[in-house]
Amino acid sequence: MGLQLLINFTYLIASVLFIFGLKLLSSPKTAIKGNLISAIGMLIAVLVTLINHEIISYEWIVIGLVIGTLIGIFLARMVAMTKMPEMVALLNGFGGISSLLVGWAAYYLEPQMTSFSSFTIFLTILIGGVTFTGSLVAWGKLSEFMPSKPLQFAGQKTLNVLLLTGTVVLGIISTVFPSSGFLINILLIAASLLLGILLVIPIGGADMPVVISLLNSYSGLAACAAGFVIANNVLIVSGALVGASGIILTSIMCKAMNRSLSHVLFSGFGQTSSMGSEVQGEVKSASAKDAYYVLEAAQSLVVVPGYGLAVAQAQHAVRELASLLEDNGCDVKYAIHPVAGRMPGHMNVLLAEADVPYDQLVEMDDINRTIDTVDVCLVIGANDVVNTAARDDEKSSIYGMPIIDVDKAKNVFVLKRSMASGFAGISNPLFFKENTTMLFGDAKKTLQQIIEEF
Repeated sequence: MGLQLLINFTYLIASVLFIFGLKLLSSPKTAIKGNLISAIGMLIAVLVTLINHEIISYEWIVIGLVIGTLIGIFLARMVAMTKMPEMVALLNGFGGISSLLVGWAAYYLEPQMTSFSSFTIFLTILIGGVTFTGSLVAWGKLSEFMPSKPLQFAGQKTLNVLLLTGTVVLGIISTVFPSSGFLINILLIAASLLLGILLVIPIGGADMPVVISLLNSYSGLAACAAGFVIANNVLIVSGALVGASGIILTSIMCKAMNRSLSHVLFSGFGQTSSMGSEVQGEVKSASAKDAYYVLEAAQSLVVVPGYGLAVAQAQHAVRELASLLEDNGCDVKYAIHPVAGRMPGHMNVLLAEADVPYDQLVEMDDINRTIDTVDVCLVIGANDVVNTAARDDEKSSIYGMPIIDVDKAKNVFVLKRSMASGFAGISNPLFFKENTTMLFGDAKKTLQQIIEEF
């Protein structure tokens, strides 16, 4: 009794650390501290769980600890920032499959199962299975092992509804008849895994940041359900925190795209076509030396990063250029769109890696209020988040999506390899504007050439 009281009290401390750490993660200035505090909370929870008398053997725990540590070190050191969205998608999937396995194991370890236990196992299997296969599809789209465009077929929505209905029916049967048998659980697992695939394949690559945050929420909810299955308080609390924060982040990102979650999940947005009025005009291009003359005279600069910045690994080069401009009397800011990159916070992480000061990071709404006074906007690898079709072209599928209004600046330099459309597959009228100049080539090399001019 005394040991169990100690365990529950320690779980309470760990939960408080989770909440406090999550609060600190809301600001770039305190994010590192928040991450550390949350990690300490998880370490405490794991250590206390390991002294629980219900732990029968430590051999497999030690083996798993060693293997997981080695894999974690490898991923931390070897996975490039451009591959971070894919890794996050995989980690979401691992969380889902672990919860599913916990539910599956609990079914066999509890012969006299109650209806409540059976219901929590059903939720764990359903959410865990959907999270696992859905995350694998998201990983495939992001890593381009499968087409990023929506994969749709006739009767797809009907099939999804029938499959979901069948899964719910199986859940009701397993809840009403807790000892309903092996076959019901096998069917539940199969249905949840298939449902995860069918729910994500019709979503276009441009919506993957939203999908990743949603799947992150699912992984938390699966862990929360698993906590009810094994009656573990800290797992319930931590899973609920992840689930709630993921839902909030998903809502923020949907708002940033001016789209509802249902539209993201069922619209098939992101197909490779122009999906708007035909863009006409003449594109102006320039050399790094031409850009230098304009930047040298600029009193204000706004950098708008996108996924191309990650691909070119140009974050350190842009930081070096910004330092030179600041020494030259230029005010430098970085405008971050909520859905820039391929996962939530992707650009913030990249810029933090290059030691960009936090107070120079500006949100979209704030920068748009004063962007017409900016001398130069430097768009590096961004496309969809500065696409003026979202503001001006009612025929465009992204019409109404809030963008960073870089075209209102006095001068715009766009660093791109080519005139290819962005991840959404939509052409960008910004490139044809009178005040826009294209700097074609690898972004890192282009920035280094400008630095050499300074």
